[in-house]
Amino acid sequence: MPTQRIIPVAVVQRHTGIDLQVNLDVTLAAIEEAAKRGARIVCTQELFRSRYFCQSEDYSHFELAEPIPGPTSTALCQLAKRLKIVIIGSLFEQRAPGLFHNTSVVIDADGELLGIYRKMHIPDDPLFYEKFYFTPGDLGFRAFPTKYGKVGVLICWDQWYPEAARLTALQGAEILFYPTAIGWHPSEEAPIKTAQHESWELIQRSHAVANGVFVAVPNRIGHETGEGIPGEGIRFWGQSFICDPRGQLMVRGSVDQDEILLAHCDLSLINTQRTHWPFLRDRRIDAYGEITQRYLG
Repeated sequence: MPTQRIIPVAVVQRHTGIDLQVNLDVTLAAIEEAAKRGARIVCTQELFRSRYFCQSEDYSHFELAEPIPGPTSTALCQLAKRLKIVIIGSLFEQRAPGLFHNTSVVIDADGELLGIYRKMHIPDDPLFYEKFYFTPGDLGFRAFPTKYGKVGVLICWDQWYPEAARLTALQGAEILFYPTAIGWHPSEEAPIKTAQHESWELIQRSHAVANGVFVAVPNRIGHETGEGIPGEGIRFWGQSFICDPRGQLMVRGSVDQDEILLAHCDLSLINTQRTHWPFLRDRRIDAYGEITQRYLG
């Protein structure tokens, strides 16, 4: 019979300002506070060093990118080593001249950089012009064996794709982390806003159920606009959350408050859930070949 493996997991939900150093400092402080509260794995929101610059297509924003290893990943590694925790940090990576990715680093509790995940699905919507900035990931879907459990990382737009969650879970991921920057256009009507948020939360909780894993989602908050950005900007809806392998909410954040959300995740529940709901057992892997086709109609 599986014994309990309780891992305190935290996500950091914050406003983001225009000062890059301040953004780094307050995030490092929040991670340290999460560790003081007992967290052993902590994840930042998407692109936490800056405001969400993808609201416009502006070549000057490429100056926000940095290499990995680089200043931010080094600071996170040093903090992880000092606190003896796992840190997942979302960065704007410059891989080479003219080649950029939306990337998350996974740092083990000894301060070593275990690896990186590059965002695979890149959106292109009004005020979310990410295809201008980011090359699609080329490392595939990965699970990282940390001191406190095997984790998978997917990023924002990836959260809508069941294939991404499944392939990460099949590699043994026990917790799926989704660093996120998603919000509303302020002019949208209330029913539309409600439906958008409910769809966003529902799809990710369904990944927990379908794969029998924990899901942890840090989202940013605040109303962000910028010089040269058309319209009213984006009001990020926060409501970061962590749910268990049944899709049940363990904790959910507010719409507009800086918060550290902490949940004690008993990883032994994964076996219990998968035993009672044996989706992995009953998959018809012999019948799914056509999933690699764009459309079959």
